Amino acid sequence: MYLSTLRYATVDYAKKDFRYPFYCTFKVIQRCDSRCEFCDVWRKPMPDMPTEKVLRIIDNVAESSVLLLSMEGGEPLMRKDIGEILEYVHAKPLYLLFTTSGKLIDRRPMREYAKCIEFLHISIDEGHRNLDLYESLPEYASWGPVVAAQIVVMREHLKDLEWKVMMCHRAGAKAVVMPACHLPGTDSHLPDIAAFRDEVLRLKKKYPQTVITTERYLRTLDVPHSCNTASVLIDADGRLYYPCNISPVCSIDASEDPIMGFLASEKARECRERMRLCGRDCHCYLYFAMDSALSIRSTISALKPYLGGLF
Repeated sequence: MYLSTLRYATVDYAKKDFRYPFYCTFKVIQRCDSRCEFCDVWRKPMPDMPTEKVLRIIDNVAESSVLLLSMEGGEPLMRKDIGEILEYVHAKPLYLLFTTSGKLIDRRPMREYAKCIEFLHISIDEGHRNLDLYESLPEYASWGPVVAAQIVVMREHLKDLEWKVMMCHRAGAKAVVMPACHLPGTDSHLPDIAAFRDEVLRLKKKYPQTVITTERYLRTLDVPHSCNTASVLIDADGRLYYPCNISPVCSIDASEDPIMGFLASEKARECRERMRLCGRDCHCYLYFAMDSALSIRSTISALKPYLGGLF
């Protein structure tokens, strides 16, 4: 599967047009057990997709250029069929990144689930109201997957970031740090971007094996038009919103419409052009962080913490 992804990446790089994504976020559920002030997911109720539809979407993703599937919500552990879904993904030519708030970890067979997960991200911050989980990170880090605390930094809590990174360091876990981007319908908790960047860069230098937020991402946070479609998102209604889910121009039903056929279409090319001209400063990690794919060197740097044995 690496050669296939590399072939698509070579086409993207040559054309400077990210037609073929290597990263896909799939929101398998809209329901959530958190009420983060910076998040808009829980504010938009949506029924759970049937299991069969979820599995068809996974088939579609597995047949695309995507190498890394990020499964999140809402809170995916709230799905009763999540074990079946994880096993299904595990049989596909995909790396799986699984994100949870961790509030249900002790009530689910996570050691078994972990066998199907390559990268386990646990959102631990003030927004999720679960800071006590930092004490349990050493246990989670022993389960097998690469474990990272996913830390969303609100403006009023930037000063508290270092102790969280220190707890990750002590546990042998990683820290993925991102600003609380201002989403439609939410109050803004976005930290001062210069102060945020300086602090994360300082912590990357102090804890180089712990903080895996890329330097290129931090450097481009205030650079206009830094998003691209090297990553895509499939929402909890099963639709792939394009070029992004914040300012979508078009969408397809990812349970029915072939992803690769859509990405090669003229309509998708027009959507990518709109992204290049977008004037929003949403600072969404999903699309900004993938700017690392603009060079082979940056791509390797971004993926190395996740795919360590390959590089």
